[in-house]
Amino acid sequence: MEIVRGLHNLKARHRGCVLAIGNFDGVHLGHQALLAQLRRQSERHGLPAVVQSFRPGAAAYFDPANAPSAVLPIRDTVRVLEAEGVSRWSCLRFDARFARFEAEDYMQQVLVKGLGVAAVIVGHDFRFGARRAGDVAMLQAAGAQAGFEVETVDAVLGPDGERVSSTRVRACLAEGDVAGAQQLLGRRYALSGVVRSGQQLGRELGTATANLAFREQLALRHGVYAVRMRCGAQEWPGVANFGTRPTVDGGHPVLEAHALGDTGALYGRELTVDFETFIRAEQRFDSLDALSRQIRADVKSARAHFGLSA
Repeated sequence: MEIVRGLHNLKARHRGCVLAIGNFDGVHLGHQALLAQLRRQSERHGLPAVVQSFRPGAAAYFDPANAPSAVLPIRDTVRVLEAEGVSRWSCLRFDARFARFEAEDYMQQVLVKGLGVAAVIVGHDFRFGARRAGDVAMLQAAGAQAGFEVETVDAVLGPDGERVSSTRVRACLAEGDVAGAQQLLGRRYALSGVVRSGQQLGRELGTATANLAFREQLALRHGVYAVRMRCGAQEWPGVANFGTRPTVDGGHPVLEAHALGDTGALYGRELTVDFETFIRAEQRFDSLDALSRQIRADVKSARAHFGLSA
């Protein structure tokens, strides 16, 4: 899947597409409803299926101190969007220019001139442009004049009858409720990346880990989880700590996953970690010995979750 960052990187070859506009953080069941319509329209028109969203979004521009954490990092968003049949991601940064961008200018400069859309798919309550002045009716009127179709998708309700949203997914993740997040996502919550070399501390403590680092602030609660680790066609049950490792260095968030089985060398390979259940919150220990004892207890808890002998 191609990522086009910023309007200045749109080229002539990017003109002619079917476009879904949305947040797509998490690519939850509501987003998937938009993407299903996007695929249908893409096949109907014989044009690429493109999504457009802001990263970072308006909240990070207007109120950066209270901007929501991401459900998924960009690399995992790409992975899921690609699996949903998206050909290209028009990824824009919400900045001072976009804060002043009038709805009419957005439609003409971005949708018509920049992308040459044949059809646009949006949520039923879609708003856009400066002061959120643009709405679906305005978009439909512009489409009738410029020659592109506009299709809306209703809200998707979760098992509890409430609307599925990225906000609700974040709330589940903040509690470590990965089962609740799974119901809203329609799949297990998962993080992936290339396994990097760490401090080898896990090996010294008797639990070698595969480490994945993240630049974004993620909504997932810091703590220990029972997980499934996937690398290529191989899969292992495991236990993982997501957090800043306060006993060791307290730096940027790292996912340290320990397989309950022999994986062989994983350094430099792509690893996906599916989260199954929350075991405990991250905590700081007074010594490495205390940390080592807790890790052994965490491994025991994970083995029990998977029905493995101690």
